[in-house]
Amino acid sequence: MNISNKDLKEVLSQHKRWLRGERGACANLSGADLSGSRMAGADLAHAILSGADLTGAVLVRANLSGADLYGAVLAGADLSRANFYRAALVECDLREARLIRANLAGVDMSRANCARANLSGANLNRANLAGADLNGADLTGTDLQRADLALAELIGADLSGADLSYADLSYANLSRANLTRVNFAGVDISRANLAYANLAGANLTRADMTLADFNEADLTGATWPDGTKKIE
Repeated sequence: MNISNKDLKEVLSQHKRWLRGERGACANLSGADLSGSRMAGADLAHAILSGADLTGAVLVRANLSGADLYGAVLAGADLSRANFYRAALVECDLREARLIRANLAGVDMSRANCARANLSGANLNRANLAGADLNGADLTGTDLQRADLALAELIGADLSGADLSYADLSYANLSRANLTRVNFAGVDISRANLAYANLAGANLTRADMTLADFNEADLTGATWPDGTKKIE
């Protein structure tokens, strides 16, 4: 569904009034072609954007809290510092998207494709990333406390300095990932693949590592579940 800039402005205006409790309408842009659109700072809280095409769109600092983006295409979009609190991003295409310092706390991103996306500094506290594709993604310094990353693909991803305490990484693929100085305290990495990963200086205190694969992984200076440090 194509939508003109004029019509889009009217939809956003109606939505703003609706959010204020005035006469207006919740934005329903389901299936709309919004590729390349520029909506920096837009307030789309609780908007319906399921299946929308937002390829290359600019939504810097936009408010998308509680929005429905199920199956939307956001490949290459700039979503830096956007607020997605508790939004639905299930099966979204976020390949190579910029989500730098975005608020993704409590978001459902299960089975989303985030390959090579930049999520550095993002808040993913308690986010659902089960089965997500994060291969080659930049997750440096992210807050992933208590996030669900079960069965997620993180091959070659950079999570250096991230906080993954009490997250679920069971059956996840973290082979060749950069996990230096990551906080894995209380994490579940049972049956995860960490072959050839760099865990130098990582904190694995109280982690569940049952049947995890550490083949050729660098564990120099890592703190083991019992509190001891690996020398090499």
